[in-house]
Amino acid sequence: EGQRIPIVHSAPGWKLFGKVPPRENLQKTSKIIQQEYEARTGRTCKPPPQSSRRKNFEFEPLSTTALILEDRPSNLPAKSVEEALRHRQEYDEMVAEAKKREIKEAYKRKKIMKERFKQEENIASAMVIWINEILPNWEVMRSTRRVRELWWQGLPPSVRGKVWSLAVGNELNITPELYEIFLSRAKERWKSFSETSSENDTEGVSVADREASLELIKLDISRTFPSLYIFQKGGPYHDVLHSILGAYTCYRPDVGYVQGMSFIAAVLILNLEEADAFIAFANLLNKPCQLAFFRVDHSMMLKYFATFEVFFEENLSKLFLHFKSYSLTPDIYLIDWIFTLYSKSLPLDLACRVWDVFCRDGEEFLFRTGLGILRLYEDILLQMDFIHIAQFLTKLPEDITSEKLFSCIAAIQMQNSTKKWTQVFASVMKDIKEGDKNNSPALKS
Repeated sequence: EGQRIPIVHSAPGWKLFGKVPPRENLQKTSKIIQQEYEARTGRTCKPPPQSSRRKNFEFEPLSTTALILEDRPSNLPAKSVEEALRHRQEYDEMVAEAKKREIKEAYKRKKIMKERFKQEENIASAMVIWINEILPNWEVMRSTRRVRELWWQGLPPSVRGKVWSLAVGNELNITPELYEIFLSRAKERWKSFSETSSENDTEGVSVADREASLELIKLDISRTFPSLYIFQKGGPYHDVLHSILGAYTCYRPDVGYVQGMSFIAAVLILNLEEADAFIAFANLLNKPCQLAFFRVDHSMMLKYFATFEVFFEENLSKLFLHFKSYSLTPDIYLIDWIFTLYSKSLPLDLACRVWDVFCRDGEEFLFRTGLGILRLYEDILLQMDFIHIAQFLTKLPEDITSEKLFSCIAAIQMQNSTKKWTQVFASVMKDIKEGDKNNSPALKS
């Protein structure tokens, strides 16, 4: 266990993370992945449920004027009474069907508005409870059943940052002043790097590694939530994101910058002031799970994967065996999810809800969320092969809703026999240590 070298993207662990290089591969949507698989195999993954929408209509009338006109032009034979009656009946049926559709659409719109209004009311009343009751009595109330239930429903955006900061804590005792010190160091380094960038690209391990980190930050910022346009060059949060990531590489040169960090920092920036975002970022990355992944500690990562597989088999045995039959190991999809804490794979508002409960429950919830996603798409995944599963799980469907996902997460039991996550993880660690002593491969992953 000699001296630790800062991690760069050429290290072996990087290959684990970079399974799908974001530069070359144009992102495919989950729908395209599904269609490709269907075209290749001739099998379909669950027909869309809307196919039975209009049963009796062969056409969409562009105008009803022609149907209202009873009489034909004078140069044509007049309609018979039976024909006129039939046309009138057809027209009445069509009008009735159109009205029915209109009422149905109006009811649907009303329902959506009602749900949205109810949601806004719930957020407003929850915000009052958080501000007036919970936050002033944080230590006493944070673990109470009432607060935990309210927390599960999602934090109101106005208190989200504050609750995250309190839940993550500040074990590292970082102050805003300390952030400013490391930020000024980063700025000095950027300045000297821009002056000598062409000279030291391959020479001198520590200098090259640090410079590679700084160069990678620049590149990664442009790929962070590109659809929002707020972190790209010229955007309002570009410099803040650059500052936090740069300061962190100076604060933790043993970790350096690793791809995926930019997404975590960006989510924190959207919910906290700059110095508070840095404090939360550094403390979050200091948690055992994040430290194992960002340092690319292979043996620790394998222990997390092995623990995850215990609960995978317990909760979704059919899908577990399907993945096993293709030798599809958890690293293929879990690394991306854990590195970015789901902020890259899920819609941003839904990722924030995952973060809410992650701050409440700790690392266990990250793996429970992964199992929730697998449960949600189990039927589709059971019909796919290795490559399509890997692609599908890298880019999840955009129409994923918090209600559906959280009901699937709630259905996941994080208990194996009588053991909970921490106990299973501890026994996996013990088994691997014993396996190492006997010189036998403890895990195949």
